[in-house]
Amino acid sequence: MINAPELLAPPYAAGLTSPDLAPVGPAARTWGTGNYAALWISMSLCIPTYMLASSLIEGGMNWWEAVGTIFLGNTLVLGPMLLNGRAGARYGIPFPVLARASFGVRGANVPALLRALIACGWFGIQTWIGGFALYQMAVLWVPGLATLPAVFPAGWGLATGPALLFFLFWLVNMYVVHRGVESIRKLLVFKAFFLPLAAGALLWWAVAAGHGLGPILAQPSKFATPAAFWAFFFPSLTGMVGFWATLSLNIPDFTRYAVSQRAQQVGQALGLPASMTLFSFVGVVVTSATLVIYGHTIWDPVVLAAKFESRLLVSAAMLAVALSTLATNIAANIVSPANDFANVAPARISFKTGGYLTGVLGVLIAPWKLIADPSGYIFTWLVGYSALLGPIGGIMIADYYVLRRQQLHVDELYRYDGRYGYRGGFNPAALLALAVGIVPNVPGFLANIGALDKATVWPALLGVYNYAWFVGFFVSGAVYLLLMRPAAGRLAAA
Repeated sequence: MINAPELLAPPYAAGLTSPDLAPVGPAARTWGTGNYAALWISMSLCIPTYMLASSLIEGGMNWWEAVGTIFLGNTLVLGPMLLNGRAGARYGIPFPVLARASFGVRGANVPALLRALIACGWFGIQTWIGGFALYQMAVLWVPGLATLPAVFPAGWGLATGPALLFFLFWLVNMYVVHRGVESIRKLLVFKAFFLPLAAGALLWWAVAAGHGLGPILAQPSKFATPAAFWAFFFPSLTGMVGFWATLSLNIPDFTRYAVSQRAQQVGQALGLPASMTLFSFVGVVVTSATLVIYGHTIWDPVVLAAKFESRLLVSAAMLAVALSTLATNIAANIVSPANDFANVAPARISFKTGGYLTGVLGVLIAPWKLIADPSGYIFTWLVGYSALLGPIGGIMIADYYVLRRQQLHVDELYRYDGRYGYRGGFNPAALLALAVGIVPNVPGFLANIGALDKATVWPALLGVYNYAWFVGFFVSGAVYLLLMRPAAGRLAAA
């Protein structure tokens, strides 16, 4: 086995490698336990995490139901996160290259592009949050922004003022891409210090304005029956898993730099469930407090902050949200899709080109609609894309652990004529298993977005969609193993 770029046995295909895709050698593996814990703390402390928790409160849960659902979901997704992370740490390879073992050296573009498109959606959501924060600040000083004549069709749900600031913030993101990732380091440091302080200040305000934690946490569940609760809980749990389902696939992009398996495993186990649960608790408390203070729940922290009386305070808060969001966006939603797009054509697509492509697709996905209400955020976005990512995870884990028993020939991952070339670079078994895992969730998704009348869909299929990630993960994994069974002994012995 080999795991350093300088040991790659030629000939290997130039169309399958680049400096970003090549294995990381031992000397460059410097990330320890603290680095991985800090990575998850940094990525968890973001506005979508807050909105994740507050959407559960808005949907009808009480505080402990919401916090428990989030903790359980993040504990469950930690499993595939650690499993996929082991391959990255052992061989120093990123996600698109690891996917070649199961999907083929060309077929790996399918899961890579699916994962990249979802990252584009997250980029759009984060950009909309940052742009809307700037709008909330600007409209205090230029009230006319709120009354600009409509430019976009009514069906778009996009007002002119917020659209202008969204586009402005989008340009800032693209400028950072143009300058390169290094330009964001100072903003990441700012975020690491500011957002915990801001979260603490918001929690203090909620407790003070809500007359203590007692009235806030006493808010009851809104579900009339246990059946109504479970009907909301299961898709919500799937959404919690879906929140980090993207990273559960491309976590090798980060673990390839680990000094040891223990470092990445312990760091992730310490950082992910705890930080997500703690920051979500802030969202739960503050959203519950808005019901006590204003008489109705406000699940969007940007909308809530705009209700403060001081224009200077609101302006400072919104500017800080925008800067923090910018840092998160570049770090979490540009780097990985840029690598995924580069995997399609390493010689033609650079980091900048991939970043620009991410930016354009992030706008086309209409992020303002995805987070317009909690049901769209959870049932359409989080659950919907988990139906795509669950099957990919099931196939990759089944291939690496069951078929290959954690043994890869790294040099052949970069060659068209090696064992991972399959048929013309594609593994038909993986592609068929992927399709079989996705299909059961399609009717439920189409019914959820209104493309199909729910009355015309078999109720069992509507129920399947509530478990989209889990169904896709286990169905695709099982089908893949069944299809690859004739080759199982040969692969395990190779």
